[in-house]
Amino acid sequence: MMRTQIPSFRLPEEVLDEEVNYILDMGIHTHFNTYVQSMRSIVEQDYDAIFVGTGAPKGRDLQLPGREEAGKRVHIGIEWLASVAFEHTKSIGKKVIILGGGNTAMDCCRTSRRLGGEEVTVVVRSPFNTMKASPWEIEDAQREDIPIYNNMPPKEFVIEHGQLKGVIFEKVEAVFDAKGKRSLVPTGEPDVFIEADDVIIAIGQDNAFPWIERDLGIEFGKWDIPVLNKTTFQSTLPKVFFGGDAAFGPENVITAVAHGHQAAISIDLFCHGKDLWERPSPMTNLISQKMGIHEWMYDSAVVSDERYAVPHADKKKTLSNRKVEVELGFDQVLGFKEAQRCLNCDVQTVFNTSRCIECDACMDICPTSCITFTANGKEEDLRGRLLAPADNESQDLYISDILKTGRIMVKDENVCLHCGLCAERCPTAAWDMQKFFYNVTKASSECLTPVLA
Repeated sequence: MMRTQIPSFRLPEEVLDEEVNYILDMGIHTHFNTYVQSMRSIVEQDYDAIFVGTGAPKGRDLQLPGREEAGKRVHIGIEWLASVAFEHTKSIGKKVIILGGGNTAMDCCRTSRRLGGEEVTVVVRSPFNTMKASPWEIEDAQREDIPIYNNMPPKEFVIEHGQLKGVIFEKVEAVFDAKGKRSLVPTGEPDVFIEADDVIIAIGQDNAFPWIERDLGIEFGKWDIPVLNKTTFQSTLPKVFFGGDAAFGPENVITAVAHGHQAAISIDLFCHGKDLWERPSPMTNLISQKMGIHEWMYDSAVVSDERYAVPHADKKKTLSNRKVEVELGFDQVLGFKEAQRCLNCDVQTVFNTSRCIECDACMDICPTSCITFTANGKEEDLRGRLLAPADNESQDLYISDILKTGRIMVKDENVCLHCGLCAERCPTAAWDMQKFFYNVTKASSECLTPVLA
């Protein structure tokens, strides 16, 4: 899926080859060019466990008036991207409409520009701010002069003399009821006609398991998704596990990789006859970053520069060759400037109540007034009494135990810069800056180590 549905200008083949070879070079026994058409044939072989990561390979279609007559001028997004990747498709019409607002739609519109599309238009049925595509994918499409029209669901494929001429769209607006449920309601404005030589439908993907026999003990639920345990990824047939889009429907590559790690832990435990719920915890640690009385292992200066954009190759070059990578990455100078914006979020402030002498020095030196020493109270009242009122209720407050004077120390993490000045100023080391380290559990000998309560 990464090779065929993610265009080369975003993920070059040589990069993918390098990543995959890291796994193959470990000595994994592989069978390529093998068509799997029966789960029964696999289950009956001498495997202790089976993992299914076949993705959600079925692109959704739109059954609208004119769809059948349009024929081959209407394409299913993921199928079309695969056809381009395998070089079965090398061109497209000058006027192209992309239906959909996800990352696949962004890949389709940008690929269309590289295959000869001069007027490529993305049309989304929902509002712009609810598009499922990543913000940077949308920005990259717009940078390549691709307009995006919102609140316009398609109504009909227009056919004249047996040829596709375009698509008619209705104009709607988002209306929310008292419970916040959204409905797309027609505005009453005239329908919009957009000309097109080709239309690419990228409105979602579905699971497809025609190769899994339904009498094996693997149960399926809504949307033909296997019934799984969301922690262990084990199906109702104990030796069969699922992960990625095949498990719970379309997500992204990062989620699929995470599923693979967790399913591997389950399989390792399963093959050793262990309880799949007795999962080893991830490794976490806090390490003090102070090296001397007034010296730290990181630069505490805070640079207020806006985020630096990743440089892109010249548009004339990238649009003429679909295999030319668009993002150039940071050079050394720009990378250093971007790194200077880091607030050291992995270095946490740790407060020791017993060491505090309540001199309020940390409160005085804090550049954002995120530290307050005050009387305790209910959270709503407390938030309004801080030096800088804590209005973001989604961010928990950091509150100490009762101090000797009866006060408490309250810190608003929402505005903390992790600059370390509180720890530098504290005369008793009641404040410390500690680096947080987290390492995800992986299937290994650790899985055989008893889990301690």
